Amino acid sequence: MKITCIGGVGTVTGSKTLVESNGLRILIDCGQFQGLKQLRELNWEPLPILPSTIDFVLLTHGHLDHCGWLPRLINQGFSGKIYCSAPTAAVSKLILLDSAKIQEEDAKMANEGKYSKHEIAEPLYTVEQAEKVFSHFQIIQPNENVVLEEGIEAVFTNAGHILGACSIELRLENKVVVFSGDIGRDNDLLMFSPTKPKKADYVFLESTYGNRLHPDTDPKTELEKYINDAIQNQGTVIIPSFAVERAQSVMYLLWQLKEEKRIPDIPYIVDTPMGISMLELFINHKKWHRLPQEEFTSMCKMFTMVSDYKETIEVIYNKQPKVVIVASGMVTGGRVLSYLERYVGLPETTVVIIGYQGEGTRGRKMLDGAKDIKIRGKYYELKSKVVEIETLSAHGDQKDLMNWLSELEEKPKKVFLVHGENEAADELRIKIKEEYGFECVIPWIGQEFEL
Repeated sequence: MKITCIGGVGTVTGSKTLVESNGLRILIDCGQFQGLKQLRELNWEPLPILPSTIDFVLLTHGHLDHCGWLPRLINQGFSGKIYCSAPTAAVSKLILLDSAKIQEEDAKMANEGKYSKHEIAEPLYTVEQAEKVFSHFQIIQPNENVVLEEGIEAVFTNAGHILGACSIELRLENKVVVFSGDIGRDNDLLMFSPTKPKKADYVFLESTYGNRLHPDTDPKTELEKYINDAIQNQGTVIIPSFAVERAQSVMYLLWQLKEEKRIPDIPYIVDTPMGISMLELFINHKKWHRLPQEEFTSMCKMFTMVSDYKETIEVIYNKQPKVVIVASGMVTGGRVLSYLERYVGLPETTVVIIGYQGEGTRGRKMLDGAKDIKIRGKYYELKSKVVEIETLSAHGDQKDLMNWLSELEEKPKKVFLVHGENEAADELRIKIKEEYGFECVIPWIGQEFEL
């Protein structure tokens, strides 16, 4: 068996791991690179093998960094099945359509504004190409054996993180190889705790927060403070959010605060069409989350849902203090850019960062104290207050990742630390070696392993 780390190593984006066994090729995730320019440029590069020679894709979950390269994979010749949970298929459809639409719009604006270095700016893929992915989805049930071919089976188990997210146990050549996907938190607000693996010869474990522990603080109290402070100064609160699960978590906390009369009666707005669409998925896939139906219904009534971009413009130019949840979570694109163009120059504005910010993203630069940020070819002075609520991350921290390994019945031959920046992965490597004695490897992009 040969395994090649095509993406999602040394970084938290572009997850792609190729498994080759007895002439069969299986791709675990097919993500898009985000953040640093040199990473984003990899999205335009061909895979080291022809997509037409890949037999299956096994998808852990529907975030862009795990599913966002599927349209190009299919456009370049892949014709096989994409196995995933029902919520993951639904989430991926929303993510891919939204991504394609944003890319088409960005290319159009770049061409009209003439700020692209290319003679003609093109999207990475179009809406039409994204739609061609959907017929390839093959829905699996969690904890059931999926026979890919004689002697090769896969089992998908709950990973927490977001709706439908799974870890994947691949059984082949009398070995068990476990791919963690993105591991959620043991005490997540909406998701169930991740299922821990019992057996594994080899483990590919994410290490996003391998060097961090989430603060032992109450995110609801932090939100309460930031909102009340901003409103007292007649300011607007902008919460860039991942539309999938994080937006719903923030909505739930704001609803609780409002019910408890701890935040004022002002407009609370959700301006992310994808985030709004996700609310329907929470209704359709109740077994994948723990939000009570009656509370969910009451929560939704509290918010003004904005889908049409004309409404976005009206909200942006309304000077009334307000709280806006808007995509995207790493401030890489989408409607949040329109809000920031208007509001980052106002000292009374508060921008609340609530999720992991990849290297090179606007969100990371804002947290790191940038004096200005570049949006659509123009620089904007950053005068607004930028704060972070770390406890709202959908990723497990070092303690959660260590705990996920705790029920392995036998010592794995190796643990490969992926989906993490090098410093985080290395600190997790040391921790795992000290506590469990497992041998850990930190791969680089393109590295091959024979197992």
